[in-house]
Amino acid sequence: MVTIQGFSFNPFEENTYILFDETKECVIIDPGCSNRSEQEELMQFINDEGLKPVRLVNTHCHVDHVMGNTFVSKKYNLGLEIHKEDLQTLHSLPQVSHLYGLNAEESVEPTSYLNEGDQIKFGNSVLDIVFTPGHSPGSICFISHADKFALCGDVLFYGSIGRTDLPGGDHDLLLSSIREKLFTLGDDYTIFSGHGPETNIGFEKKHNPFLAG
Repeated sequence: MVTIQGFSFNPFEENTYILFDETKECVIIDPGCSNRSEQEELMQFINDEGLKPVRLVNTHCHVDHVMGNTFVSKKYNLGLEIHKEDLQTLHSLPQVSHLYGLNAEESVEPTSYLNEGDQIKFGNSVLDIVFTPGHSPGSICFISHADKFALCGDVLFYGSIGRTDLPGGDHDLLLSSIREKLFTLGDDYTIFSGHGPETNIGFEKKHNPFLAG
């Protein structure tokens, strides 16, 4: 069974996640830690739980989700894995960081690319990857069918959806991604988003104003 630990990091209150199972191998998803205090919070949890980080992945590469990429990569000797369609987004980090008045460290380059149909394996656990563009060109979601959850970055939120007014955003494509890739999951699947609280598929089908009808 996968245990999910979330952290709220950086001025955007981005959700960073650590996923691990009984083997203590863990995956670090969207490290948004932007300062020493947040880095230490992440390290402290890993140390306290006796975890062994084995994968570093991004759901997408907007500034708030990648600020800790270089720190995590160097600290735990991990290669970065993203979808190739978000490489340009990753490379825009210095300019976007400056635009927001931040001083984000430039991200390490990816060492491999993730595609729909690939799997993230750690310990005894498996996450299936689905391609869900719209919020960004290379957004992907990680799905555990064994534990019935999806970790979806900024694709779908509690009662809302990801913004599409940033470079590479596409509103109609985002809605299609949600309906075709996430709403085909069972109503009892929990959604862990890149910001805010968790939700579930059944609730969003019934109550999300962007997806009604």
